[in-house]
Amino acid sequence: MSLPYKLIVFDWDGTVIDSNKRIIHCFQVAIEELGLAARDDEQIRSIIGLSMSAAMHHLYDNKINDELIDTFVQHYRAHYFSNLPIPTPLFPEVSETLEQLEEAGYWLAVATGKGTIGLQKSIQDSGLTGRFHSTRTAEQTRSKPHPQMLHEIMVECDKTPEETLMIGDSTFDLEMANNAKVASIAVTCGAHSVERLQQHAPLTCLQQIRELPHWLATQ
Repeated sequence: MSLPYKLIVFDWDGTVIDSNKRIIHCFQVAIEELGLAARDDEQIRSIIGLSMSAAMHHLYDNKINDELIDTFVQHYRAHYFSNLPIPTPLFPEVSETLEQLEEAGYWLAVATGKGTIGLQKSIQDSGLTGRFHSTRTAEQTRSKPHPQMLHEIMVECDKTPEETLMIGDSTFDLEMANNAKVASIAVTCGAHSVERLQQHAPLTCLQQIRELPHWLATQ
């Protein structure tokens, strides 16, 4: 049986791990510590998936300088990597789903707005070390929705846009896929609503990635 795709690229936060509550909390604490104007849960949820720099420029209408962003990142990471009582577990059956996809012959990758150290730690903590053929973070290349992250992953994995499928929970994931001429599937367990996701023409909207093997098998 020929596979409908050969390379599946996953967003991380809100797609593979349930981390949005922790991200929102750490943003708000760091914002308060630096004396910036407060941003509510939905405002922060709307920028999850962007690089930290792009997120801060979006939240503050570009009225923020790089030095302040660097300081913000330090505060944010200090809280995110602390012993907060806000867990970031894998969504249900993620590990089993990734194993099933790999056994079926798919190459797996990650494209995330998360920092490189944060992604590496999260992969290790989640027990997924060695599962992915390629990873890219916003620190290593351009932020979503620019397509460079996907372009670099496809080159590294020697796969074409037609052979690639992007899975994500935010409009930035789907925009990046569209910009790279890559098909996409949305999951509704993360940052953005079904209505927002559907505006970017994903092939379908799934509740979580554990539904992905069945969807692929029916194509």
